[in-house]
Amino acid sequence: MKALGARAIGLGMVTSMALLTLDHVYADENGPAAKCTLETLKGQYLVAANGMLIPPVPLFSIPAETPPLVTAAAGYSIYNGDGTGTDYVTFTVNGINANVTSPASTKYTLSPDCTGTKTVLPSGPHFDIFVALDGDGLTAIATDNGFAVSESDRRTGSQ
Repeated sequence: MKALGARAIGLGMVTSMALLTLDHVYADENGPAAKCTLETLKGQYLVAANGMLIPPVPLFSIPAETPPLVTAAAGYSIYNGDGTGTDYVTFTVNGINANVTSPASTKYTLSPDCTGTKTVLPSGPHFDIFVALDGDGLTAIATDNGFAVSESDRRTGSQ
């Protein structure tokens, strides 16, 4: 019985230490929160994405009678730290190069909670983005109808 009590106390201490550590990373009423700004995203980020086009896809003018299509993308994004950027990407559909415009200008927003949006200009695709507190990486998910893709980006250098 003593061993069980000691184990419970040890588990409680480990849990308490973990919670105290998290307390310093996230906001609470006792201290400032780590916050994102547009400048959190700055530099070059490698991009890898996979997904599907599920017709109809108005963004790509794909009619409803088309079967679902597999997509993949690779490239890099440059974030300027001011809400603008540039994408360099190869995008394939069913293994065939779609010859998308590259480079392409982008714009992004970023809230203090490190969530935001990204748009490839002039009119899409559009993404919701989730940025690491230190800006070293992000994940993104497409938000246009019929464009089901997610990506993971990693900063490789500054601009």
